[in-house]
Amino acid sequence: QVQLVESGGGLVQAGGSLRLSCAASGGTFSSYAMGWFRQAPGKEREFVASITWSGIDRYYGDSVKGRFTISRDNAKNTVYLQMNNLKPEDTAVYYCAGDSRAYNLNYKSRAYELWGQGTQVTVSS
Repeated sequence: QVQLVESGGGLVQAGGSLRLSCAASGGTFSSYAMGWFRQAPGKEREFVASITWSGIDRYYGDSVKGRFTISRDNAKNTVYLQMNNLKPEDTAVYYCAGDSRAYNLNYKSRAYELWGQGTQVTVSS
């Protein structure tokens, strides 16, 4: 069973950047499409971005399009989320997730069977 561990969260000022990482262990990382989701206090989990197993195809939520970039390195068993021009409304716990249907670009959280523990991102105004 693949396990996912996120890192890279923290406190940043509005307009700043962060790069989140999600390291996978215990399985075949390249067999999974990967996604990033986020959840702010009192709100539902929100889709951020997804990427197919090869990294060729990517899909973004409307609120992050043009500011965030998802990528992956299958040799390092890691998926990344580069976040630029951060806004206070980006404040949330960010989760990476894995979907064993490796060609999917799903935006629905229920499609993903693997989840990390989350990393906090806080953007101050």
